[in-house]
Amino acid sequence: MKVDIWSDFACPFCYIGKRKFEAALEQFPHRDQVEVGFRSFELAPDAEKNTGKDMNTILAEKYGMPYERAKQMNDQVTLQAAEVGLEYHMDSVIPTNTHDAHQLTQFAKQHGKANELAERLFKAYFTEGLDLGDHPTLARLAAEIGLNEQEALKVLEEANLDHTVTEELQEGARLGISGVPFFVFNNKYAVSGAQPSETFLEVLQQVWQEDQQQPLQVINGKSDGSSEAGSNSDPSCSDGSCSV
Repeated sequence: MKVDIWSDFACPFCYIGKRKFEAALEQFPHRDQVEVGFRSFELAPDAEKNTGKDMNTILAEKYGMPYERAKQMNDQVTLQAAEVGLEYHMDSVIPTNTHDAHQLTQFAKQHGKANELAERLFKAYFTEGLDLGDHPTLARLAAEIGLNEQEALKVLEEANLDHTVTEELQEGARLGISGVPFFVFNNKYAVSGAQPSETFLEVLQQVWQEDQQQPLQVINGKSDGSSEAGSNSDPSCSDGSCSV
């Protein structure tokens, strides 16, 4: 079985959804026959690097809300992350453009380490407050999961895999994906948002049992769990997902 996970490293619900899916996979008896692939999606393709602003300020300015209200919303996301064992420090997050992080993921795919890198980048962003727009930082993170640091840096500096990121973004657009996380199972079904593990397990079991091709169906759409493009943690993310 193939499961493609469309996500962005700046989406708080993508990391949460990843954990919930992994919990479901642990309960799935055929988990050793499930191939998980990470696909690129950019919530804020026009996001700037080195803004010097924290996440609360970015959110407050974007939606014209008081700083404290923005902080409360990010604190709520932190609590949701804690429920699945993740430690978020939203006050320390460095908002940035994630395009280069997606390029690095394409590099990791070539070496069979996309899953390891995705986990490392999410933790770096939401837990450790590292700058995912900084090339040396990205290359060092790649080295931590066993990739060649100098090769990774070259990929980033020369934008060697920019075209592969663009191709995946276009593929996501063709599929009509407007929010992440977005999980596609064997090109048959899709789950939108950080749904409960029970939902993921039900879909895994259903897809496994079916051998008849069916049109892509969205189970539990973005209204209950995805994030909008152009945002890291904003009102569009408050229900469990981030949307375009």
